[in-house]
Amino acid sequence: MKFSFRTLLFVCLALVAAATAWLLARFTPEQRLVNAGLTQMASAFSPTHSYAATIEVRRADGLPKELMGARMELHVSVPNRLHAVTTIKGERVELGRDGQQVWAWEPNKKFAVLGSAEVPRFTTRKDSCEPVTLGPMQLPDLGWQMALFVRSSAVEKLADEVVSGVSCHTVRLTPHGMMGLGNVQITLWLSKDDKLPRKVEIVSAKKYHVELVMSDVALDAAVSDSIWRLPKDAEPHVQRVALAHLSRFFDTVPDLINKPRVKPLGAASGKREVVATHGAGRLEKHDDTSVLFLKGSPEQMGEQHGALLRTQVRDVVNRLLYGVGVGSSLAKGEWFFGTIERCQQRIARFVDPRHLREMDALAQAAGLDAEEVRLANFFPELFHCSGFALHGSATRDGHLYHGRILDYMVGVGLERNAVVIVSQPDDAHAWVNVSYAGFTGSVTAMNDAKISIGEMGGRGDGHWDGKPMAQLVREVMEKADSLDEAVEIMRNSPRTCEYYYVIADGETMQSVGIKATPDLFEVVHPGEVHAQLPTPVPDTVLLSAGDRYKELVRRVKQGHGKFDMESARALMTRPVCMKSNIHSVLFQTDTLDFWVANADSEHPAAHARYTHYNLATLLNKQPRVP
Repeated sequence: MKFSFRTLLFVCLALVAAATAWLLARFTPEQRLVNAGLTQMASAFSPTHSYAATIEVRRADGLPKELMGARMELHVSVPNRLHAVTTIKGERVELGRDGQQVWAWEPNKKFAVLGSAEVPRFTTRKDSCEPVTLGPMQLPDLGWQMALFVRSSAVEKLADEVVSGVSCHTVRLTPHGMMGLGNVQITLWLSKDDKLPRKVEIVSAKKYHVELVMSDVALDAAVSDSIWRLPKDAEPHVQRVALAHLSRFFDTVPDLINKPRVKPLGAASGKREVVATHGAGRLEKHDDTSVLFLKGSPEQMGEQHGALLRTQVRDVVNRLLYGVGVGSSLAKGEWFFGTIERCQQRIARFVDPRHLREMDALAQAAGLDAEEVRLANFFPELFHCSGFALHGSATRDGHLYHGRILDYMVGVGLERNAVVIVSQPDDAHAWVNVSYAGFTGSVTAMNDAKISIGEMGGRGDGHWDGKPMAQLVREVMEKADSLDEAVEIMRNSPRTCEYYYVIADGETMQSVGIKATPDLFEVVHPGEVHAQLPTPVPDTVLLSAGDRYKELVRRVKQGHGKFDMESARALMTRPVCMKSNIHSVLFQTDTLDFWVANADSEHPAAHARYTHYNLATLLNKQPRVP
C-alpha cells in the first residue's frame, strides 16, 4: 500500500490530536486549571485577537536592576500591531509597530526613531540597505507541547487571592526537568472570570526571582488606530534609521535579559589540546579556557581569527552593536549607529592601515560586514578599572608583578567569548592579548620584550581626533622594546579622550603610570605623588579611583615587602575590583608568566579561578594536533 504525503500528514496530525486528548483526559483538576489559563493567554496572541494590560515588575532578582519597579502599558493586536509605553526609573519610552513600520519615542529627551528598509545600514555604504520583512507576532500552536508540559509538572492549588481587584485562583507549578527549566517554580494567579493571569512569580534556584503583576487586563478591547502610529509630538524630532538595526535589536533583547550562563571553571589540570587549525593559526583549549594563535600578515591573521572563532565573533558583534549599542540610544537620546559612525569617521585616519586590513579579513571569514567588525572594535571607549605594579622592596621574591583589573559590562555575553590571543605578526613583536572574540585591539597585554600594559578609562567622551585607545595599546605591544620606547610611542601619538595606563618592563624591573588626554601627557614614576594619586608607596605604581584607590593603598602598605604571586593576585579582590569585574590579570612580567581570571555567572573575575600561562612557552611549544 502506498501513502501519499497528504495522507501521511493527516495521520501524523491525527496522532498528535489523539495524544493531546489522551493527556488532557489524564489531567488533575489543578492541571486543568493551569492549562485553561495558558490556553486562554495563547488565544490572546492568535490572529484577529488583541490583548491589553498594564504590567508592573514587583521583583526582578537576576534581571537587570533597571527593571525593578518598571511599568508597561501594553496593547497587542495580532498579527502585526503593537504599542508599549514603559516607565523605567521615571523615564517614559514608547515603542510601536504598525504593520511593517517600527518606531520608538523618548519624550523627555525629544528623541524619536522610525525604522525604514530604505535607509542604509551604514552611512559609508549607500548599497547597504537590507530588505527586512517583519513577521507576524502570533504564537505558534503549542497545544500538545503545552499539555505535555502541564501534565509533566507537579501542580499545587493554593489559597485564592485578590490581585488588582480581581478574585484569582492561585496555582503553583514545579516542572520535572521539562523544556530545560531545571529547578524552577512558577506560581500563577488566574482570574476566576477570564482565566487570564493577573500575577506571575518565577523562582529559579540561584538565578531568578521575578514577580509580575497585571492590571487593566482586556481581551479584544476596541482602541483607536492612532495608538499604533508615532505620536504627533514626536514627528519634529524623528530620525529615519535602518529597519534592520531595530529588527536585530528586538531579536537580541531576550538574550540580553536572559543572561548567558557561564559556569565556574573547575580545578586546573594542565590539560592542553588543539581544537581546530586554519592556515598558520590554531585554536587550543587550556584547562577549559580558549587560546587563539594567530600568525602572519594582517590578512592572514584576520582570516585565522574569523574562521576559528566564527560563532563567537558573530555573537560578540551582535550583542555589542545591536543589543547594548542600539539599546543605549533611548537612554542617551542619541542614535547609537549615528554616534559610533561619526566616531569612526574621525578615528579611522589615525588607525594603522594594517590593523584595518586585519579587521576586514576577520569580518569576511566570520561572515560579517566589514563595517560591523570595525564599529565593534571602536566600541570600548569607556572603562572603569584599576591597575598596579609592584617590584623591588615591595616584593618578597624580587619579581615584577603587574596587576590589571577590567571592570566593564559583565552580563552582556562578553565573558562567555573570552579568549587569550597569542599574535605573531610579520615584522613586529609577538604579544599576548587578554581579550574577547572579534577584537583586534587590546586593553590588557604583554609582549615578548617583557613589556606589559593595562588601561583605565577617564572622561572626555567625544574627543575622537586621534588613535583609538585599544589600537594605541596594540601599537605599543608590536613596537616597544623597552619602557622608554613604550612611553614615547604613547607620548608622540595623537590620542583620544582621557585614559590612564600602567606599563611595566620586565627587563629593567621598572614601571610607570601615565595620565593621557588629547592635550596632556603626564608620567608618574614609582613612589611619586600625583594630584589624583596622593598616597605613594615605595617601588609601586597604584592606579585606581575613589574608595577603591584607598583600599588598594591600604592593602599594599600592609603587605609591602612580602608580595608574591598569590598575595599580589589577592590585591585585586573586592572591593578593589567592582561587581562588574569582567577580567583580572596578573603579569609576572620579568618571566613572561601571567595568570588570567574571567568572570562567570557566580563570581567577579578576581574571585574566579585563575589560569596560568607563559608567553615564551606559548610561542615555542605546540601540542600535537589530534
